[in-house]
Amino acid sequence: MNLRSLIVAVLVVLAGCATPVRAPVVEVQVVIAPEVWQQVDREIVAASQSATEQTKIYARGAMDYWRTRVYQLTEENFIPWFSSYWTQEWLSMKVSWYTISAKGEQDAATKHLAAYLLEQYQERVLAPAAVEIDPDAILAKATAFYVDILQEELQKISQRHGVPMAQLNGRIQKIPAIALGPPPARDASLYQVVHAQSLDTLPAYAALIDKIHKAGGDKGVGSTDTAMAPVAKRASQRMEAEMAPRGAASAVAAAAGKLAGGLITVGVAGIRALIQAADRPDSEALIRSSLGNTFDKAWTKLVQNPTTGVMAGTLYMASQIEGNLAGSAEIPSVSSGSGAVDWSPPESTNPQIDPLPPAGE
Repeated sequence: MNLRSLIVAVLVVLAGCATPVRAPVVEVQVVIAPEVWQQVDREIVAASQSATEQTKIYARGAMDYWRTRVYQLTEENFIPWFSSYWTQEWLSMKVSWYTISAKGEQDAATKHLAAYLLEQYQERVLAPAAVEIDPDAILAKATAFYVDILQEELQKISQRHGVPMAQLNGRIQKIPAIALGPPPARDASLYQVVHAQSLDTLPAYAALIDKIHKAGGDKGVGSTDTAMAPVAKRASQRMEAEMAPRGAASAVAAAAGKLAGGLITVGVAGIRALIQAADRPDSEALIRSSLGNTFDKAWTKLVQNPTTGVMAGTLYMASQIEGNLAGSAEIPSVSSGSGAVDWSPPESTNPQIDPLPPAGE
């Protein structure tokens, strides 16, 4: 290294040593009056109620679409399959096998046939509909929709009242949104909920969804099996009634010889086809009526039930947030944003949170 380069290097080092060290930037806490915090709390409650109402509209629209698709797929996939000649022949074979294997069990063929039809309904109708949307997906999307609206409203509340977002975040860290612990991982604050990259990443949210599913028993339209019972009973009775003539025709065909027997068998098959064709309108009407009535009852429950329906996640969070702010906001009654739907208070195992203090530390 030559002398000039050495001099330049020394000057650079000396200049660096001479530069004053910058002091860390200290964020000044803005003093927020107690009445301002009280107003903030009131507006968080109002924001939760408004978000709940908007979420209801979304959830109802999504459920209407799901119902439409289920009815369409029932008409397009299930009823034509069930009514076809070859399906009826296949079902007759199954009923024969069920009857032989029953060993005296009452209505064994009907029960087995109902289970098989339910399996086919799931495969041909409910599963294809679920590729687009289903109640579980609507439950998750509705809850996320509610949280997104709350997050936007919190930003507006911060700006409207001149409360720095950092201080408002400190405030909402003390507001429970999910309280299912212990353990603490089953609890989540309003801050954690609105700042989560995805609700699915929160153990407390997973615990909430599990609670909703357990309260509801079967997910989706589990009660569709009751709709299959009358359909299976009618089909099973008709098919069992056809068994005796089939056996007699087979015996006559065997005695008459190969050629004549074949003609007799074809004739009996043609008669069965005519019987099935004549029975088809009644069978299809029964399917529509039975499935439609049962499905509509299940659909209504999923829409309206506050603890097991598609709004259950939203209503639970709204109840927690609004209930824990009622004292500090001096709100005489909290509607939980549920409108006409009555939402029961959280379980007694949930921790009781004292009203927030007026000052925002």
